[in-house]
Order: sequence, then C-alpha cells, then structure tokens
Amino acid sequence: MRRGQGSIVANPVLVGAVTVLVTVVAVFLAYNANNGLPFVPTRQINVDVSSGSNLVRGNEVREGGFRMGVVERIEAVTLPDGQTVSRLRLKLDKKVGDIPADTRIEVRPRSALGLKYIAFTRGDSKRNLQDGDTIPLSQTNVPVQFDDVFKIFDDPTRKASQDNLNIFGNAFTGRGVDLNRTIQELPATFRYLAPVARNLADPRTDIGRFFRELGDAARVVAPIADVNAQLFTDLAVTFEAFSRDPAALEDTIAKSPPTLDESIRSFAVQRPFLHDVAEFSQDLRGATRELRGALPIVNPALETGTPVLRRSVALNQRTGEVFAALNELVRAPETNQALRGLTRTVSVLNPLVRFLGPYQTVCNNWNYFWYMLGEHISETDPTGTAQRALLNTAAGQRNAYGSMGAVEPVMGEGYQGAPGDTKGTSNPRGDNAFFHGQAHGAAINDDGTADCEIGQRGYMSGNLATFGPAKNSQGTPTQVIFDPHTPGSQGPTYTGRQRVPAGQTFSRENETGAKLPPEYTTGIYSGSNKTGRR
Repeated sequence: MRRGQGSIVANPVLVGAVTVLVTVVAVFLAYNANNGLPFVPTRQINVDVSSGSNLVRGNEVREGGFRMGVVERIEAVTLPDGQTVSRLRLKLDKKVGDIPADTRIEVRPRSALGLKYIAFTRGDSKRNLQDGDTIPLSQTNVPVQFDDVFKIFDDPTRKASQDNLNIFGNAFTGRGVDLNRTIQELPATFRYLAPVARNLADPRTDIGRFFRELGDAARVVAPIADVNAQLFTDLAVTFEAFSRDPAALEDTIAKSPPTLDESIRSFAVQRPFLHDVAEFSQDLRGATRELRGALPIVNPALETGTPVLRRSVALNQRTGEVFAALNELVRAPETNQALRGLTRTVSVLNPLVRFLGPYQTVCNNWNYFWYMLGEHISETDPTGTAQRALLNTAAGQRNAYGSMGAVEPVMGEGYQGAPGDTKGTSNPRGDNAFFHGQAHGAAINDDGTADCEIGQRGYMSGNLATFGPAKNSQGTPTQVIFDPHTPGSQGPTYTGRQRVPAGQTFSRENETGAKLPPEYTTGIYSGSNKTGRR
C-alpha cells in the first residue's frame, strides 16, 4: 500500500520556522529603517557645522520636504585654524543624483519637542561632490533653535520678569495723566529729535570717535573709580548744605557777576604771567613724560609718607618741648660741671675699656675666672678646703704665703729649717716658695692678635721681674716672675678669638701706667717650675 504525499503547510514545525524567520526579518527591517534599508545603494557626504545642536544619529536629511538620507555619525573635529566643529556623516540615497559643490546645509527643527533634521539646498556649481567629500563650515548654517530661545526664560529670568512687571506696574499706578501728557509731547520731541539725529549720523560729526574716546576715558578713570565715588558723595553733602541755606546761595549768585567782571579786568594784567606759564608748561612736558614712568615708584612713597606727615605734627610739637627742656638744661649752672665730670669719666673709661676689652672679647677671661674660682675653693680635704691646706703647708720662710707682714714678693729666701738645723738642710714643710704672679698678663699683641697669657702655660724659670736681685742671700738664683708679658705669642684660649673684633679700639698696655724697661722683659721659658708643678 503506498503512503500519500503530505503538503508543506501540513508540517507545523516548518510553518513555525518560516513564521519566525519572516517576523525577524520584518523587525530587523523596521529597526534599521531610519538608518536606511539594506541592499539600497547609498553615498556618504561629510558636513561641518558650528554646533551639533542636539542632532543625533538617525536624524533625517530632507530636500524640498522629501527624505533623501539620514545622519549616520556625529563627531568633533578640530580644523587647521584651531576651531572645533561638529562633523556629520550623511548617508544619502543614490537616487538623489549628483550633488553640486556649492550645496548649502541648514539645521532645522522638525517639531517643538526638539527633534531636528538637515535641510539640503542644492547649489548650481558645475563641480560635483564625490563620496567622502566634506561640505565646509562656510556653506552650513545653524540658526538659533527654539530650545535655545526657550532656555532664555529660565527660573532667574522669569523671576526677574515678574519683578520688572511688578515694579513697572507700581511706577505707572496713579500716573495715567502723566503718561498721557508724555504721549502728547512725544511728536514734538521727535520733531526736534530728527535734525539732531541727522547731525549725529553725519560722518563729519565723527560720533564713532567720540564713543571710542569715551571708552578710553572710562578706561583711564577706572582705577580711580573709588575716588570718583567718594567725590560724588562729597558733592552730595555739598549740595545738601546749599539746600539748607538757599539765601546764601542766592547771595553768591548775586555777587558772581561783579566778581566775573573784576576777573575779566584782571585777566588783562595776568596775560604776561599766563604766557610765561604756558611756556613753562611746554618745557615741563618732558618732565611730565618721565614722571609717568616714575609714578609707580613715587606713588608708594607718597602713600607711605602721607600718614607719616600727619603724625609729624605731634612729633614736631614734642620736639619743641624737647628743645625747650634742652635750653633750660644748657642754662642751668650744674650742666657745665656735669659735662666736665662726664668728660673726665669718659677720658678715664676709654683707656680702661681699650685695655680690658680684649681680655673678654679675645680671651674670655671673665668666664674662665669664675669657673676656675668655684672649682678652686670647693675642693675639700680632711682639714677643710684644699686652698686652706696649701696655705698652711707653705714653707716657713720670709715673706711666705702663710706668713704675716710680707714686705715684698717671696723669692725662695729666708728659709727656716727644722729645730737645730742652722744651715737649712732640712725642709719639713715643703719647698721654698717663689712668686709667679705676673699681674696683668697680656691678652693681645700690639697688632691686636690673640696673646692670652693668663693660664695658658706653666711657670717661667728665670729672672723676669721689675725688682729683686738675680740671686737671693743664700746664693740661689731667684725665680721671681713678675713681668706681665711672657715672651712669645700664646695665641687664643679654647673659647677665645684670633684677634680683636673689627672696628674696636684696643691697647695692649694699661695707658694709666708706665711701660717696663727693656732690661726686665727678657727671660727663659720653662714649661714648669723648679719642682715640676704646672
């Protein structure tokens, strides 16, 4: 038995698949209809416009109201002159034919809701655009759009319009008669205004230059706007004073004519003076030009000097009081005595300061003295302080440190030995003492360089003294060291300076005393004394 042949529509799967395919194709065509249908030949033309003006992809291109293409792409482009524009790529139907090179493009609104389209106006050039060519910015136009106009009336503008209407309404309220009178007088005003306007419009009037110069004048006075504002404020005060006393103003006006007549007569006499002033002003122009360049420097000085001058009045008054007091002081009989005493004081202090100054500025002796003194008297031993023990253990000899009634510096002589020792061969109380005072040890050399002798080295060995024999009574060479100047230059102390500070006067010798003879300024330097103590 043969199976009958079935119909295609009898297969539900095949029918459903065909239906879905047709639906997908229909949706695809509907979705892309705004960008052009497939398989339809097209051409691309670029257009430069000054503003995108809310254009979007898919906006129509129309010519004479008929659709001829769509906007395919929008991008920002910078031209060679630096200007940034919007470049539109238009996809046009091939059937539009040739497009002349002078074709003009305009962005037009399609609806009040902001939808736009491109208005295409063909030119009459014999040269045609090719695919990919660009219509330049000079052949495109983006007029003011409705949405831009509507943006003018934003919330602040609407509020200001309401305020203006309210204020204008209040201004005209109850002034209908005045408004009618104004309208009545306007024809006569316009009649006189017409020749005035003709004169102003005449090129010979040069009204353009007038406004340019007016702008320059405004630019020049702009920096002193605050001063002008204060001027008008002061003028208001002046006119207020005039209004408070009209009679005085009337008298001033009444006396003005004879005053002007007298001025006219005086000008004839003043003419030579005015002529000289004109010539002087001509000569002063060069200085004025130079002054303009100097004003940035002079003005701050004047601004600073003005308040100083105001304060100088009180200063001058106080200065007058000072001079009056000085006059009384000069006339007082005690002043001369005081000046003579001051002169004597300064004459004594000057050499003293020149001599003592280097001890502190170069050698720092003041600080060293108190530092060492504190350590010297604070060291203790079982009997008290070390200083007391040293004094009590001094050798028994004439003029010793521990003896009373010394008449000269101790020089290692007059030794008192142990009981029964008549020759002084034993010394139960230590070595004989020698004087090593060197009072007023130098601080500087004659040229001002450091020579800090005090505390810098050990004792000198030899006869460097201003008195005393070379040997004592026992035949022992004396060790007295008394000359203030140790031979050689000791240099500065650890915290001292290399020389006297610049600009300061100095003196190595005490100018109030006599210098030592040359025969007492020689000696032999020894790093220690006879017993080796430093």
